[in-house]
Amino acid sequence: MVALPALRELLATRDFRRLFSVRLVGQFADGLIQASLATFVLFSPEREPDPIKVATAFAILLLPYSIIGPFAGVLLDRWRRRNVLVNANFIKAVGVIPIIALVAAGNDGLLLGVSVLIVLGIGRFVIAGLSASLPHVVQGRDLVTANALSPTAGTMAVAVGALAGVSIRSLVGGGDAGSQFILALAGVGFVMAGLLAMRMGASTLGPTGELAKDTVRGVISGFIDGLRVLRDHTRPRRAITVVALHRISFGMLTVDALLLVRNTFNSVAQADNALTQFAIITGAAATGALIGAACTPWSSRRLGTVTWSAVVLIIGGITGAAFVLLGSESVNLPILLIGAAAFGFVGQSVKVCADTEVQLHIPDDHLGRVFALFDMIVNASLVLGITFMALSAPMSGQAPAMICIAGLLLVLTGVWLLTKRRTKGI
Repeated sequence: MVALPALRELLATRDFRRLFSVRLVGQFADGLIQASLATFVLFSPEREPDPIKVATAFAILLLPYSIIGPFAGVLLDRWRRRNVLVNANFIKAVGVIPIIALVAAGNDGLLLGVSVLIVLGIGRFVIAGLSASLPHVVQGRDLVTANALSPTAGTMAVAVGALAGVSIRSLVGGGDAGSQFILALAGVGFVMAGLLAMRMGASTLGPTGELAKDTVRGVISGFIDGLRVLRDHTRPRRAITVVALHRISFGMLTVDALLLVRNTFNSVAQADNALTQFAIITGAAATGALIGAACTPWSSRRLGTVTWSAVVLIIGGITGAAFVLLGSESVNLPILLIGAAAFGFVGQSVKVCADTEVQLHIPDDHLGRVFALFDMIVNASLVLGITFMALSAPMSGQAPAMICIAGLLLVLTGVWLLTKRRTKGI
């Protein structure tokens, strides 16, 4: 597990604390955005979701990771990353304004989708920049601990932000007006994150290379270069593949959980109750992720990243699928929560190992574009899993064959990893 002395040493680093605060505040605001979209589109009694609407809503939340990612990475290897963190957060705050106007007008169509895509797309610069900046404020063995703490805490911040958004919306009266209030709070959060980023020096977060600003052609060339670098580095490439396969399974089970709470555990009129249950399931997955992040530094050092990743994939895939299957068939939320926690545990365990492999084995002047490609690949995989499940599962969410497929994919990924144990690391 992550030792307390290691955490204290990490948190004693001033620039790490500052970078960490930008992540926490900004991703909390991201959680508010997600809560407002979910309550407005998927959990409104007047707007019963069908599979296409479910897939579209999740695609809006996740496509910026895939579309913007490669371009964000190349630019992050040229622009001062601290300035990107400042400016991107401020632009996100401004971008929230038209979303509020569209929600006030009751518009849940194309314009809303485009507006949300713009805000979340700009957010890609922030998330990729935070990952690429981490080796500039943490070195050596502390990097594993930092990779366990930072992204996991960010994921938890998103979950807490979403839960807070749901609660605050209820306190201010619910409905579309409540969604507007959550959006306004998110805008304030983005402003705060930008101000926190201003506390760091302009050159503190790199990049270290002296590269000129690029053209669009250069951005595309850099994207191809990032792919070439990833092709030439087996360990990071294999690590990213593992995370991507997990995201396919996780996407499938996310849609399954949403359909269960929306259409099986509750009636159509009980939209608020369904939203609360979905938030609890999200919290269970985040809790599993937190436990995985706490265990992974200790376990991976002793077992090796291959063995540890394979073990959690095989055991977690079997356990998670079994509990999700049992919970869905018996309409039992507590059992379903155990399955969600298991899949969250697996996901964060392999993600911490993968982040470290990329940071240790990819040159610094390529880190931004490779992390952006990482985001692109794994989130495209998440969208793939979500779309596949949304188009295949019944509206009730009771799809035992699909749940078994999701679990089997993780088990087979773990077995494949075990065949690669002769290669040191992932």
